Amino acid sequence: MASVTKLDLHAHILPERWPDLKSKVGYGGWVQIHKVGDDEFDMRYDDGTFFRKVEKNLLDPKTRIREMDATGVTIQALSTVPVLFNYWAEGADVQRFHRFLNDHIAGVVKDHPDRFVGMATVPLQSPLLAVEELKRVHSELHMNCVEIGSHVNAWDLNSRELDPFYKTAEELGTSIFVHPWDMQMDGRMKKYWMPWLVGMPAETSQAICCVLFGAVLERFPRLKFCFAHGAGSFPYTLGRIQHGFNCRPDLCAVDNKVGPSSYLGKLYADSLVHDERALKFLVDIFGEDRVCLGSDYPFPLGEIERPGALIENADFSVELRERLLWRNGAEFLGMHLSSI
Repeated sequence: MASVTKLDLHAHILPERWPDLKSKVGYGGWVQIHKVGDDEFDMRYDDGTFFRKVEKNLLDPKTRIREMDATGVTIQALSTVPVLFNYWAEGADVQRFHRFLNDHIAGVVKDHPDRFVGMATVPLQSPLLAVEELKRVHSELHMNCVEIGSHVNAWDLNSRELDPFYKTAEELGTSIFVHPWDMQMDGRMKKYWMPWLVGMPAETSQAICCVLFGAVLERFPRLKFCFAHGAGSFPYTLGRIQHGFNCRPDLCAVDNKVGPSSYLGKLYADSLVHDERALKFLVDIFGEDRVCLGSDYPFPLGEIERPGALIENADFSVELRERLLWRNGAEFLGMHLSSI
């Protein structure tokens, strides 16, 4: 295509099928996909428990490209669906599965190099295996971004166990896209879709606080982090977070003496906030060169009717609109702007 108009940094994809993992590894808990109609599929745990219904556009690149053309999206950055992180399982088993997923994404990119770029996923519950897969996707599949969850079981993103992964990502120049996952699903969160409406923004804010309070960027200052869903609730509670750091350093500044506000301009966020006022505030807080178009395609909580419409309709300059729609995302992914 002659030029990029929109680069959607936050777009999920799955293969139409994958191996029966329970039979291969000898224990359950895995999500499988089942075709239930011409264009409909169920994702179910291997004990039959329903997870979610998905459509063909999640699985079929040709359907996806037609929808991209219809909505004006030029390039998608493809990432897996977070439920397939599988951080709860044995690392070696997940490494084999993640290789399958990464190879699938790489194949889609290879078939349509002008429409897609790929994000890898790695078994972070076993950091040395994650390092191994990160090196493989970088050298063999030419992936320069990895999608990770907002925490890894009992480890938050500041856990020193993850330092080998961060060190390798920094050395390779691999960007890190953080997606909320594994929110509380029961108790008071059970009704009204609260895990997605309230839990996801809180998960993301906690992940950012752990990265900053935990001095991850002090140890690895060249890392590039982008936080999905508009960085969750973090931008709108930053004043409270910084004030807490100032007034209770005995609780907040125990691992890092640098205040969280000092990292503004270093973190990226996607634009998925669904409100023009929130988008303008996010751009003001994170910076005009740190917010990237992200739609959460093809899920209903995303901006899927026309990705980027919020940016296009906002009262932004032509230059800023261009940054948000594609230039910032390309820089985060390490794409050569002259070739886009």
